[in-house]
Amino acid sequence: MLLFVTPFNVGIGVKVSGTVNYTEQHTFDDVWANGYSAGSGTWYDHATLASSAVNADGNYAFPVTAIRLTVNSGSGTATMTVVQAGVGQ
Repeated sequence: MLLFVTPFNVGIGVKVSGTVNYTEQHTFDDVWANGYSAGSGTWYDHATLASSAVNADGNYAFPVTAIRLTVNSGSGTATMTVVQAGVGQ
């Protein structure tokens, strides 16, 4: 079941442990249709969460179809948390 909430606005936090470089990305493509997977489609780097190596936060004030976190390098971990306005945890 898909749940659509208005407004779309989401906050994003990325927590780093160890040494890691990451990029948070989004797409407007439907990654669930026609056999797509998270690797398909056109992905865009987040304006402030690209090539980062520290704890950081950002947001989306406009709707996107999917969000992903890509580890570029390192042996540590990066954990992304996404919270949408109007949705409790």
